[in-house]
Amino acid sequence: MSFSAEGLLWLLLPLAAASGWWAARFEARRQAAKSFDLPSAYFKGLNFLLNEQPDKAIEIFIQVLEVNSETVETHLALGNLFRRRGEVERAIRIHQNLIARPTLDKEQRTYALLELGQDYFKAGLFDRAENLFLELAEVRAHSEQALRLLLSIYQQEKEWEKAIQTSRRLARVSGKPMDDVVAQYYCELAEHAYHKRNFPASRDFLRQALAADPACVRASILLGDMEADEGRPREAIKAWRAVEDQDASYFGEVAGRIAEAYRKAKDEEGLYEFFSAALRRHGAVSLTVTFADIIKQRDGVKAAEKFVVEWLRRRPNVHGLHQLIEYNLEQADGTARKDLLLLKGIIDELRQQHQGYFCQQCGFKGRQLHWLCPGCSRWNTIKPVLEE
Repeated sequence: MSFSAEGLLWLLLPLAAASGWWAARFEARRQAAKSFDLPSAYFKGLNFLLNEQPDKAIEIFIQVLEVNSETVETHLALGNLFRRRGEVERAIRIHQNLIARPTLDKEQRTYALLELGQDYFKAGLFDRAENLFLELAEVRAHSEQALRLLLSIYQQEKEWEKAIQTSRRLARVSGKPMDDVVAQYYCELAEHAYHKRNFPASRDFLRQALAADPACVRASILLGDMEADEGRPREAIKAWRAVEDQDASYFGEVAGRIAEAYRKAKDEEGLYEFFSAALRRHGAVSLTVTFADIIKQRDGVKAAEKFVVEWLRRRPNVHGLHQLIEYNLEQADGTARKDLLLLKGIIDELRQQHQGYFCQQCGFKGRQLHWLCPGCSRWNTIKPVLEE
């Protein structure tokens, strides 16, 4: 053997060894993938799920992911399933494992981050969820959903300033106005300042609420309450009267307050003229009941009784009947009074069905006016039952 041939042999030996090592490694990986049969692995994992052994199922699915990264969609769906079942820790584990995979592309990673953020939100880990949603809000494909989820966090945490900023950003991204919701956030800030007796700050927030949404009934009610609290009945009446133009179905919420403010201003004539004119514009039940009491105070119980009877002839309703019984009870005694009390008890049962508030979106019913529906978490959907 010549020197050149011997030199060539020594040169090729390391290359051959390296080639053999790579070939052996490739074959081992191929055999591992072959031996780890994906369909049977999934069936095994599903069997664990059906037998209420979710932790063992997760272990199987994670092994599948390590062998075949094309199963990302299945893992996203599995994590979503665990979250919906309330098994948030398991959902978090699956989504965290997904994000840790170096083979994920950018789109898959953002989807996994979105799911993980929702896991954190469901678990009450709002700080972690907020950080993920803020990151995803910069991704065009997920911006709108991330901003909506951020809003949910800020509402639960009562971070109204952040909610206002996020709402305005969401309106730009979605192309849908959110002025009515922004006005509600300003009202929340106004109420907080009002309870702290910080009237200047509260008034400023209410002005911003009405600037965002001139039809914001809540802002007008709060403004009237504040004016009345500060001893300015005329200004309070002006604020409350705006409710009629904003949404007449809420006028019953302020009818009694308006009447009281007129009395504090010692303007009985103005009180009578206002409600008389308002009833000509619309015959709201609560407005009519209030006016009946105004007539009673001005002209006596007989005049109020006559007014209610005429009203009932035009529009039979349990509220008017209840009012009529109340007036008759003031004049009755003996057996007649006992009979009226019995009838009043029956009418009260019926009347209970026509009081309170209901959500036009989800049908939630309650005795208290909520501006944010406890059932569907939507603003401005709850209306008084009485006026319906």
